[in-house]
Amino acid sequence: MTTNSAIERVLAGDHVQAKYEALQIQLREYLRDGLLVAFSGGVDSSFLVWAAQQQLEASGGTLLALTTSSASLASAERNDVSSFVELFGFDHLWVDSLELESSRYLVNDATRCYHCKSELFRICGEAAADRGLKNIAYGFNASDLGDTRPGHVAATENGVVSPLADAGLTKDDIRQLMRINGIDLAEKPASPCLSSRLVTGVAITSEKLRAVDELETLLRGGGLKVFRVRIHESNGSRFVRLEVASEEIGAAFALRSEFTAAAKKLGFRWVTLDLEGYKTGGGNTPTA
Repeated sequence: MTTNSAIERVLAGDHVQAKYEALQIQLREYLRDGLLVAFSGGVDSSFLVWAAQQQLEASGGTLLALTTSSASLASAERNDVSSFVELFGFDHLWVDSLELESSRYLVNDATRCYHCKSELFRICGEAAADRGLKNIAYGFNASDLGDTRPGHVAATENGVVSPLADAGLTKDDIRQLMRINGIDLAEKPASPCLSSRLVTGVAITSEKLRAVDELETLLRGGGLKVFRVRIHESNGSRFVRLEVASEEIGAAFALRSEFTAAAKKLGFRWVTLDLEGYKTGGGNTPTA
């Protein structure tokens, strides 16, 4: 008789299943002394907290997921976090983040993510100490190893572990394992914080973040799935550059009147559609 484990091996491939088993071993060790997972609601941290909960139920220990809240958290992400917690029922804590009180963060240079993650892991460290949890983990994975990640420097400085990367699990592996286990977020697009929408050098303010959230909510309501609203500033004027996945450019153009009216109402002088389409890191090019 074929076991469920054998079926999983066939579906995932032995190498992916082996990585997952390595992750399970790590998580059991961390849970034994108490584990806090920094949970953003994205694919990686969602899979990590789900996998930790599976081991918690099987082997015991202590698990807490923590999500920070600030103007840089999109309303859609907030909803996804709440829905995931409700669906799986793990212990979860919301904590207000103070990154927008840091001048080094607000300047929005190449170190922004370092300052953001430093604040996140400060909060995680305090919560872990209060709960007597000895381990803090976040969703850094093996696909991230080839990128420049200032946030990972902050993780290393704060003793935060990255079990997905340690197990060799890539982004594709994680999505595959989520599909196999029936986790709906498997197809969710990447979802970095709203501050990443402000092009490098554009100072971060709560007002600009709210504008991005409002415009992206409009696009999401119009059926778009993979896009970014980028904010540029030049000679005292602000403009929006919309990046959309190539297959959705036609749908974005159909929303141009509604989107343009909303952007101009928010104070943007120009509204543009980037014909190159969506690209990772599209906000990293310094503004003119």
